[in-house]
Amino acid sequence: MPLQTPPLRGAHDERGAKFTEFGGWDMPVEFDSIQTEHAAVREDVGIFDVSHMGQIHVTGPDATTLMQRLTSNDVTRLEVGDSQYAAITNEDGIIIDDTVTYRLPDEDDEPTYLFVPNAGTDEETHERWLSYRNEWDLEATVDNRTDEYAMFAVQGPNAPTLVDDLTEESVASLARFEAQYATIDGVTCWIARTGYTGEDGFELIVPWSEAEHIWGLIDCLPCGLGARDTLRIEAGFLLSGQDFDLESNPRTPYEAGIGFTVDLETEFVGRDALEQVDVEGVDEKLIGLQLIDRGVPRHGYDITNTDGRVVGTVTSGTMSPSLDQPIGLGYVPTEYAEPGTTLQVVVRGQSKKARVETTPFIDTV
Repeated sequence: MPLQTPPLRGAHDERGAKFTEFGGWDMPVEFDSIQTEHAAVREDVGIFDVSHMGQIHVTGPDATTLMQRLTSNDVTRLEVGDSQYAAITNEDGIIIDDTVTYRLPDEDDEPTYLFVPNAGTDEETHERWLSYRNEWDLEATVDNRTDEYAMFAVQGPNAPTLVDDLTEESVASLARFEAQYATIDGVTCWIARTGYTGEDGFELIVPWSEAEHIWGLIDCLPCGLGARDTLRIEAGFLLSGQDFDLESNPRTPYEAGIGFTVDLETEFVGRDALEQVDVEGVDEKLIGLQLIDRGVPRHGYDITNTDGRVVGTVTSGTMSPSLDQPIGLGYVPTEYAEPGTTLQVVVRGQSKKARVETTPFIDTV
C-alpha cells in the first residue's frame, strides 16, 4: 500500500528534507539536523508538519455522551475553546490510543468536538466511534476529516509572539489547553495552545488546500520527526506504538503514568477495569532512566537489576541534546521504580549502569 503524503510533501522535498515512514505516512524526519532543530525549539522557535495526525469531528445532540463514553477523561468539563488529554481504552482498561479532544463552537446549536488520534489510526478510530454510536443508539455525526486539514506545531519560547503577530485576532491570552478560531491572511484556522515538546507554543489546524500558504507565512526553522522525538522524550511524553501498544505492549493508563487522564466518576469503556486497578495498584510502571555509563538506551533493550536479572524493557531512548546525557523510558516492577534506584541497561550485549529519574527530564511549561 502506498504511503499517505502530507499536503506539503513537495515543499519539504524542495527544502531538502529527509523522509521516513511513520504510521503509514511519508513524513520529514529532519531538514538540517536533529540537533539544530531540537535546539531551535528549546531556545527559539521551530515549526513541525504534523498533518499525519488524525482529525475526527463529532457533533449532534448526543456528541457529548459519545465522547464521554469513549474517552477516559470528563468531557462534560469542557467549555467551548477548552481541550483535554485523554486515553482511549478497551473493556480491560488497556490503552488503545491517547488523544487530545477540543470543544469547538456549537454547530446548529449542538455540541461539537474535534479529537486527534495518532498517525495511522484515524480510520480504525472512526469506525470505533461509529460502531459504538450505533450500538448505543446515539444521535451524533462522526466524520473522519484527516484528509481535509493539515496540522502544524509551532513550538518554542518565541512561538507565542510569532503566532500572535500572524493572527488577526490575538491568541496571546490563550492558556495551556485553550483554543480558538483565528484568521491568518484571510484563512480561518483552529489554534490551540498545545504541543508535544515540553515548550510553549501552538498547534494550528488549517484547511488542507491552504497548508502551503500558511506554512510559508510562518518564518521559523522547519523541524522533522527526529527532533520531535528527542524533544518529547526529554519531556517524558508517551509515543503510541512504542511506549504502549495494544498488541505488543498492552498497558493501562496507571502503568503508563497517565492516570491523571482517568476520571472514575464518569462512565466509559474500560472504566470498571480501571477502578479495580486504581484500588489494587499496578505491578509495573513507566520510569525515566539516565545511563551513567557510556551508551544510549534504545527501544527494546533489556533493563536488568544489579544482579543482571532482566526486570524490564526500554520503550524509548535517545542521547538528550539538551542534557548531553543518554536518557530513556521503560517499564519495570514497582519495587525498582523509585527515583535514584540503580539499574542496568543491556546495550549491544553489554550492561550499562543506569539510574531511575523523575520525568520530565527537563523543565517544561
